[in-house]
Amino acid sequence: MTTLLPTTPRARLVRRLESVGSADAALFDVPGPRARRRIAIATVISLLLMAAAVGYAGHQFAAHGQLAADKWKLFTEWPVIRYLLHGLRATVVVTLVSGAIAVPLGALLALGRLARNAPLRLASSLYVEVLRAVPLLLLVYACLLGLPTTGIRIPLFWQLVIPIVLCNSAVLAEIFRSGVRALPAGQSEAAHALGLSYGQGLRLVILPQAVRITLPALVSQVIRLLKDSTLGYVVSYLELLNSAKVLGEFNHTVVQAYLVVALIFVLVNTALAGVARRLESH
Repeated sequence: MTTLLPTTPRARLVRRLESVGSADAALFDVPGPRARRRIAIATVISLLLMAAAVGYAGHQFAAHGQLAADKWKLFTEWPVIRYLLHGLRATVVVTLVSGAIAVPLGALLALGRLARNAPLRLASSLYVEVLRAVPLLLLVYACLLGLPTTGIRIPLFWQLVIPIVLCNSAVLAEIFRSGVRALPAGQSEAAHALGLSYGQGLRLVILPQAVRITLPALVSQVIRLLKDSTLGYVVSYLELLNSAKVLGEFNHTVVQAYLVVALIFVLVNTALAGVARRLESH
């Protein structure tokens, strides 16, 4: 005989509380009826304010002729599309190269911070703390203006990539280290029981698991790398945003060029966020 579950509001709330995992329950309390109403009201008000802001901006654009068809027709022509695609490719190349260097460097720095060797641990900690505190733009200017005074000249591409790598490797090191600290102590004990040294246990047992649990955060940091590439204008590297700046100033469509590029960045970041969600679900 099938037993029907009670459908009263209190019973539904109890089932909801029982369905929340222990990890989630440790992070936050499930909102009650009043809290849910307040959240819903705040959400509606926020959406209305955002819609009003977008509508006002659209009205201002229209009033100043920025929505005229002739100002947007330019972006349907193949030479302009190809020019922006070249900028997008440059942005993607900077992001991939920076990520390919920064991710393993961040892992090595995390291992250095967790090492038992005091000088190595001190050097790694000093690097991470200093590079996390220094603004990325300052590092870009250091490569652009500081290195030539010492006789060192590097291509524009590396004047952008090197500061991004230096800054983000420090952040990635902390992401890896937090993943290692989040693992149960039994993992290290099991590695020692198998006869592995402390360093071997970190490299072969602990770090691979830390990478797995920090994968969504790592993908989010890759999105940060993509946005950091927009500093290419400082070194005159024609990535996507700088390409839009040049295109807009040449054709007197600065607003339109920036809006088109903003849409491209939203689409790319949304795709990367979708990848992060898939990785997290797996």
